[in-house]
Parts: sequence; structure tokens; C-alpha cells
Amino acid sequence: MNMIELEINGLPVSVKPGTTILDAAKTVGVKIPKLCFHHDLEPWAACGICVVKVAGSPKMLRACATAAGPGMKVITHDPEIVDVRRTVLELILSTHPNDCLQCSRNRNCELQTLAEEFGIREVPYEKRLRDLPVDNSTTSIVLDPEKCIACGRCAKVCQDMQGVWALEFIGRGDGTRIAPAADVSLEESPCIKCGQCSAHCPVGAIYEKDQTREVWSAIEENKKHCVVQIAPAVRVAIGEAFGYEPGEVLTGQLYAALRRIGFDAIFDTNFSADLTILEEGSEFVKRVTEGGVLPQITSCCPAWTDYMEKYATDFIPNFSSAKSPQQMLGAMAKTYYAEKAKIEPKDMYVVSVMPCTAKKFEVGRCETMGASGFQDVDVSITTRELARMIKQAGIDFQNLPEEEPDSILAEYSGAGTIFGVTGGVMEAALRSAYFLITKEDLEDVNFMDVRGMEGVKAAEIDIKGTKIRVAVAHQMGNVEALLNQIRDANAKGEETPFHFIEVMACRGGCIGGGGQPHGATDEIRAKRTAGIYSDDEKSVRRCSHHNPMITKIYEDFLGAPLGHKAHELLHTEYQERDVYKK
Repeated sequence: MNMIELEINGLPVSVKPGTTILDAAKTVGVKIPKLCFHHDLEPWAACGICVVKVAGSPKMLRACATAAGPGMKVITHDPEIVDVRRTVLELILSTHPNDCLQCSRNRNCELQTLAEEFGIREVPYEKRLRDLPVDNSTTSIVLDPEKCIACGRCAKVCQDMQGVWALEFIGRGDGTRIAPAADVSLEESPCIKCGQCSAHCPVGAIYEKDQTREVWSAIEENKKHCVVQIAPAVRVAIGEAFGYEPGEVLTGQLYAALRRIGFDAIFDTNFSADLTILEEGSEFVKRVTEGGVLPQITSCCPAWTDYMEKYATDFIPNFSSAKSPQQMLGAMAKTYYAEKAKIEPKDMYVVSVMPCTAKKFEVGRCETMGASGFQDVDVSITTRELARMIKQAGIDFQNLPEEEPDSILAEYSGAGTIFGVTGGVMEAALRSAYFLITKEDLEDVNFMDVRGMEGVKAAEIDIKGTKIRVAVAHQMGNVEALLNQIRDANAKGEETPFHFIEVMACRGGCIGGGGQPHGATDEIRAKRTAGIYSDDEKSVRRCSHHNPMITKIYEDFLGAPLGHKAHELLHTEYQERDVYKK
């Protein structure tokens, strides 16, 4: 490949064709400030902070959207450029509230960071706030349009990455604002609560609905027996809030922190991920061997479930009826554990720590979320919320010893932990489906074809002569084309192109969830993913059906996978929902 040669601040640079000036500058250690740009999104040069000078150009160019050209001589910083950037920041700050102390992004705000870097202490322009109301209509995320800086990231994420179109620009000129399409509330909009808008917002205009006070209140109430579960992806991201590198596996420290916060029992969602595999895998084998509806589609991602019930209702028969691991553990906690511990379910309070904002919606999605006779999971908080609770509790996270969870609903296999990454549910299911079909274990449990960051991955798996065609999709905008493949085959009366499909709404899967620490890029997602796979590889047991606690819970309580009691507690149903609520 012919490389492009140019100069940046007098330094020679050699980059691939198509590289932007912004990225070219990084190769020689030059940081160009930015605000609207994010590597997940196509640049659209909204904010103007990344302006640079290029010899021969009569105007400053925006580095995020300008490709490096041969022979270019670029100046990224001089007094005039710095003054222009400072002016842009001052104009943005003139329409932005000064309530940093109460903001969810205080000390983790891209606008605040830039204002500090540019030494802005006063704004020379008249303050022009619009007194726009906060939209807290959903159970998952909150929209504060007063803090919006019109960078457009949330709209581009919602439209281009996720294909949902719940957010858009409304109005013109000074009246421009981000709001749900048709200017309805978020709850009335097509929003699927994935939280990718909040994960990509550079300021505090969109954030998760904080429920930490509810959790603290439950812990302080002596009559409540408070139990907690942690999702696979939380253990490889929580450390980012405490100075660790992304991907550091901190499971033992998490158990210790939760015990110090005051929870009465510490469980692990990886356990119920193993349980999900036994139910979902058995369901898949039944469909294959008895002629059920194919492809079977995974159901553990609540944002994807919400999307399906709104946009793809023709696939309701294809959806696995298995609940998500979060909901399975909630049901087991308020039945099996309650029975063993001799605690009334009404006196229990189940908290989930999830990488996901949609899990807040899932806990009350339908009546089957109360299979125990009570709401199975009382509250679901995000990784970010837990980080705040750990800090509020005065816990020195970096110096915590590793501790063990409570044994009854916490033991897990490597298959349970890989639920946290795209392709992980599929790989875990295939490890056990092979055994359920052949009654033999795999020699090599690694299914490399379903791993990686490609938007849609397809593979054919040979299970003792039975060819199983699978597909894995992540990031909602990639899913529709896959669904259309199946629709086309059905319309032509052809055999289904796939037998089993995994879908996760967020890029990279749960490790890139809307409730994870801010600032995720593909580089960070790759580190979190590597942490998940390392947790799998060091596991003594790497298949869900080898988890002895899973075997015991079926023998003692559930009976058999897909049996009456398992169906009652661990399975759900779906319904068509309006894209716009009336």
C-alpha cells in the first residue's frame, strides 16, 4: 500500500490513505482537542474545536473530517488556533448550566476537561439558558436537554449505530435541541433503553437513572435480607473507576466490596448464565430434533428484546423463551435460596449489578418477571452506579483482598463468564449443545469463528455429522440485514440460512454496555474482552453442564431443563408493542 507523506508541526508523518489529520497527528504524539468526534461514529465536524491550518488553504480545516493528503503541511497549534478553540468553548459554555457539582459527569466530562485545559475561568458572553425540562419518563435513562451541547453524538449513535431513531435534532438555529423523534417523551418514543446515547454523550445531557439511594435504603432497613449479583462484564470494567487498566479481572475484589457495602449474600450472574445455557441449549436441541421453529434467537439482551417486540414482531416465535441470567438468578434467589435460608421472599431485596441500562427496564418488563410471587429482581444498577457506591462507602478498592461469594448461587464455569462478550452466548450454548446432542464432551471448547468485532459473524458447526449454521450480531444497526436474510428465505420457501442466532444490542456485547464506565473505544472493548476470555481460560470447568451447582439445583429443586418448574420460573413470553406508545 502506498503511504501518504505529510508534515504536522514540521514533523514528517507517514500514514495510510484515508487517515484523518486528527489520527495522523496522534502518530507523532500530537493531541488535537475534540468534542463532537468519537471513533465509533462517522465524523461530521459539528463543534469546530479540532480546527487546524493547512498550507495553501484560505480557511482553517476540521481535523476530524479532513483526510491527510500528500505533501500537506499542517499546523495544529499556534496562538490563533488556540484562541479560536477557546472562543468556541466559551460560546458553548455560555449556553451550558454551571451546575458541575450536581452533574452526573462531574470530573468525567469532556467539556469540563477542555475548559480546564484552556484555563477558562470567565465566559465573556451573556449566559443564555433555555430552561428546558428534564425527561425522566423511562426507568432506565434520563435526558437533560439543558446540558446538551448539540454535538450530535447521541443522535448519530441512535440512528446510525443502533438503527432505532429515537433521538434527533429538533428546531433550528439557537432553538436547536436533541429530543425524541416527534418531540414525544423518551418513554413514548422507540427508545430501547440500550443507553448507548448516554455512553457516547460527552457531557451530562444523558445519563442512567440513579437508584443507589434505593439500594442504600434497603441495606439500612434491618427487615430486608439484601442479596446482590454481578454480571460477567462488570468484573472487567469496574476497575477503570479506580485506576486499573480496562480488562483487569477483579471478581474477588468485587465480592469483598459488596460485602463491605453491607449485602447479606453475594451471588454471581455467571452462575445463572450457566443455568440459562441449560434451558436455552435444551430448547435449541428440542427445536432441532423435534422440528421446532428455526432459527432460535437468543433472548438475554433486554434492549434487543425491546427492539424485537417493536420492530421485528414476526420473529417472536423464533425467540428463546429462556429468561436472561439476571432474571433467572432473581427467581432462584427468591425461591430456592429463600427456601434453603428459611427467609420469606417478601423480606428479600435482590439487587443486580449490570453493565446495562436496559436491565432497569427488564426487571418489570412483564408479569413473568415476578415468577417468585414477587418482583424477582428489585433493582438493577449499572457498573457506574456501583463504582459510586464503593466510593461513598469509603472503600479503598485498590487495596481490597480477594474474597469468595456465597456458594449457593455463585459457582460458575468459563461458559458463564463469556456471556459478557459478543459471540459468548453462542459459544457457551454450542459447548453444551454438543454434549446434549451427542452425550460427549468437546475436546476443544473454543469456537473462534464466533469471536471478534465483526458486526455479523456466521459459521457452520459440525456436531457429529449434524451441520448447525449459526450467526452472531452485535450493535443493533447490524441486525436488520441479518433478519432480512431470514425473511427472504422464508418468502421463497427456502431452508433457513441459520439455525441459531445470537444478538446483543451494544457494540462488543455487554462489555460495551450502556452502563459501563464512560470513554469506551474499540481498544478499550478489546481489553475488556481479553479479560473475559482470560477468566474463561483459567476456569477449571469451561462448560455450563459441568457446573456442579447447576446439577444440584436441578436435582434438588427444578427437576429437568424445560420441565414444569423450570418453565414456571425460568421462562418468559413476548408480545407486540407499539413503536410509539399511545
